[in-house]
Amino acid sequence: MAAMRLKKATGTDFTNGPLFGKMLMFTIPLMLSGILQLLFSAADMVVVGQFVNSGAVAAIGATYSLTNLMINLFMGLSVGTSVSVSQGLGAKDDEMVSRVVHTSIAVSLIGGALIGAFGFFTSRQLLSWMDTPADLLDQSSLYMKIYFVGMPATALYNFAGAVLRSAGDTRRPLYFLVVAGVLNVLLNLFFVIVWGMGVEGVALATVASQVVSAGLTVWWLRGLDSAVKVHLKSIRVHTASLLRLIRIGLPAGFQATLFALSNVLIQSSVNSFQGTVMAGNAASASLEGFEYVALNATHHTALTFTGQNVGAKRFDRLWRVLGLSLLLEAMIGALFFGVFELFGRDLLGLYVPDNPAAIPYGWTRLEVFAITYVLCGVMDVSVGALRGLGASVSPMIVSLLGVCGFRIVWIYTVFAATRPLLTDHESLRMLYASYPISWLLTFGVHLLCYAIIRNRLKRKFLQTT
Repeated sequence: MAAMRLKKATGTDFTNGPLFGKMLMFTIPLMLSGILQLLFSAADMVVVGQFVNSGAVAAIGATYSLTNLMINLFMGLSVGTSVSVSQGLGAKDDEMVSRVVHTSIAVSLIGGALIGAFGFFTSRQLLSWMDTPADLLDQSSLYMKIYFVGMPATALYNFAGAVLRSAGDTRRPLYFLVVAGVLNVLLNLFFVIVWGMGVEGVALATVASQVVSAGLTVWWLRGLDSAVKVHLKSIRVHTASLLRLIRIGLPAGFQATLFALSNVLIQSSVNSFQGTVMAGNAASASLEGFEYVALNATHHTALTFTGQNVGAKRFDRLWRVLGLSLLLEAMIGALFFGVFELFGRDLLGLYVPDNPAAIPYGWTRLEVFAITYVLCGVMDVSVGALRGLGASVSPMIVSLLGVCGFRIVWIYTVFAATRPLLTDHESLRMLYASYPISWLLTFGVHLLCYAIIRNRLKRKFLQTT
């Protein structure tokens, strides 16, 4: 049984043989896992939209950018886990891999508890600073507090899942999320319909499902017979491994935090409109999230395949990994474009059945992102490839300037200057236009950085052989 588990979890060799088939089989479960994980939040919004009111939808939507801002810096350390485990497995360094795995589990529990406590006690004040409308503040704060109670489980799942992905196993996290996702939906319906709860009910259901997915993932890692096996008694922080996680992961987390900060500013701009606009924006953002996590699967594919081939010194395969990752990303983007164009308005209606006036505002946003979100995926693939090379500072700096800096300038110049002259729909389009422009600019610079760093690594290897 152990041998079978090892074969399933770590038997995939990404450093030899054809690439596309392996990358496709790696990406599809990862994409489905991301979509299913996002269904936790989407189910929250759909249930409260159907059985409470659109105000509850807006209240939950108002928390998204802020919660992402607070957890992204910490979750960036899981990128350090992915890169370290991938490169260690490629280099056959089992001892280093084991230390990284146990350090990652310890960091996830400790850091998750700290972030959770901070979010719990500061949520209301932070939401107030974001200009969350007074009539939504109580519900938004309550949802956010309960959400952060479950942060240790969320962190544990993300770090343990990063270990499995780096070992080549993207199916197991999918299976575990199926179980947790079904539980989440059932508990949503039970708490809201049977017990008559509102946002607090769907928040409790989300926390419960996160605990289940984290528990199942760790249980599976404990049963393996390989370098990524988890021994409960060995969970502790190894200083050298922690420094490695910080060196690679902290810039990644800082980059994600900067992304989230720019989104907080945009959410604050959206909050300056009336509640109907906020509800439509929240519904659209939830739908876009499905495309984002699907496209983001190719980011992890590029990172893992690049990392293993760098560890094995197979520099001849790196451009193919990047090119095929971009091809997979384009295929996924085309699929979502078709779905949104055909069914976008109907899907938005699921979120706000009691407020049809919100649908046009949601569509104003969705029609921009349905066409251009593929650029976000292209940018993320290039970031994943850079991180797989072991680079962490350069994508952070480029993202700071190309995405965050550009969006902040856009909000306070173009958007601020044109808003008094435009209708609400036109103003929203002007606000949302900052996204695709920033993605395209940033991708171009990332691609240049990738070429330079890849060639530098190859020359360094050739000089030592």
